[in-house]
Amino acid sequence: MEVTGMPAAQRPWLTLSILCAGFFMALLDGSIVNIAVPSLIADIHASYDEVLWMIDAYLLVFSTLLITTGKLGDIFGYRRLFLTGVSIFTMASVLCGLSASPGQLLAARILQGIGAALLFPQVISSILVTFPPPMRGRAFGVFGAIAGFAPIIGPVLGGLVLAHLTWRWIFFINAPIGVMILVLALVFIPDLRPSRTHRIDLGGVALVTAGLSCIVFGLIEGRRYGWGKIGGPIGITSLIATGVMLLLLFVIWQRVQRGEPLMPWELFTSERNFPAGNWIGFVFQFGMIGISLVLVLYLQMARGFSPLRTGLVLLPNAALTAVGSAFAGRVSDRVGGRLVLMTGLAALSVGLAVLALTAGADSGVRHLLPGLLIIGLASGATFAPLQQVTMDHVDTRLAGAASGVANTTRQIGGVMGTAVMGVLLSTRLNAALHHEARKHAGELPPQLRAQFIDTATTNGHRFSPPPPPHGLPPAETSLLTHLGQKTFAAAYTTAMQTTLLTSAAILAAAALFCLTLKPQTRKRPSPEKTTTKTKH
Repeated sequence: MEVTGMPAAQRPWLTLSILCAGFFMALLDGSIVNIAVPSLIADIHASYDEVLWMIDAYLLVFSTLLITTGKLGDIFGYRRLFLTGVSIFTMASVLCGLSASPGQLLAARILQGIGAALLFPQVISSILVTFPPPMRGRAFGVFGAIAGFAPIIGPVLGGLVLAHLTWRWIFFINAPIGVMILVLALVFIPDLRPSRTHRIDLGGVALVTAGLSCIVFGLIEGRRYGWGKIGGPIGITSLIATGVMLLLLFVIWQRVQRGEPLMPWELFTSERNFPAGNWIGFVFQFGMIGISLVLVLYLQMARGFSPLRTGLVLLPNAALTAVGSAFAGRVSDRVGGRLVLMTGLAALSVGLAVLALTAGADSGVRHLLPGLLIIGLASGATFAPLQQVTMDHVDTRLAGAASGVANTTRQIGGVMGTAVMGVLLSTRLNAALHHEARKHAGELPPQLRAQFIDTATTNGHRFSPPPPPHGLPPAETSLLTHLGQKTFAAAYTTAMQTTLLTSAAILAAAALFCLTLKPQTRKRPSPEKTTTKTKH
């Protein structure tokens, strides 16, 4: 890859550090909000469904725009799109913190999702045009460390903020960080873009955005609507089917149009490992995406940990993910990403199985640590090589498009995984709650038993212990509260174990899919030039 002007390779690690700071800020916000759910319900009187939408709207907007924003980076330059994304995200964070109602917070979260979608693909694209192939494993190792660290550290930082400040500061804290990133990016990041002029495929943008929106909305909202009707003739199934049809039309349009496609078909025909890497990424996200929330609910709702203590329990896992990712990137440069990726996915499957077998309704932290430590190291050994094997042989002129497609594929896998694992967890929890409630009801006076069983079972969808009825004597209220917590802890642990073992099986399958990857060979420099503009 030949670079004109002042090469970014003179200071690639500084460039990557600034880009990853913006990426970390956006990724952190996807998980840190989970820890503030009780505070949001109490402070701005948000309903449970409204809080879920504040979380899901961010994911919906982010997931559906990645292909388009990746291509926009090819057209307007990766630095320009990165700066635009950070600016929007920072402004939206301030609006989130100032929100006085659930509707205002929801609108600001949607704006945050747009900003995150704009900046996210530019990080991977910049790695491809900044680092030569022999150094990309280490670069993707840093990227992978951030990708694995941010979702896990989110509850830790959220717990610290909520322990001393209000929920608004989980958003306000982004303002000074965002301004600092903008200044550093303007001063130190060169304007990288392929020298070839690109055009935007408006028809493709419309089809892929509408198709992904239908699918992602249907998967996110499916459980809330019982996978049935939303309103009038529109139902979850018909919405997802419409999305699939629109995506099929998008694929056909990409094949037959004579202009420049939004998703170049050569990515799937001439790029060695891009199709297989995307499939592995899809399965990986499908099996892994919901694990963090499952563990947070277990620690807080079943074990009664505070948000801060929950975060601290998960902190070693996050640290090992970061360390493991940086180390895996270096190893991938030496032995190739396929072997490291397969090993990481297999170890991740083992770690989830160990956690499922050691977690109990009354388990202490020491019981959970072996599984969490294995998961941390294995996650670190997965993120970096997955990026490397997927993107390493992509031509730099297709960097933005490839980054958008790869990230969208994984996001859709994550959304599908969240939906499927959520249904599995909820279904298994309701069954286990009924069983546990019947078992513990014998400890209650006869007149309270039927109501206790009914309340415990119907409260499963909220993932919280059943509340005692109002107006009872203090002794009976205390007894019902104790038995409700005991019943929920046992039932949720059973449901979590089933979910973790299912995820372990899915990740074991992803490890086997690595056999479809072709061994990596050193890539010859691309004749495509990439311009580096020194004028900021």
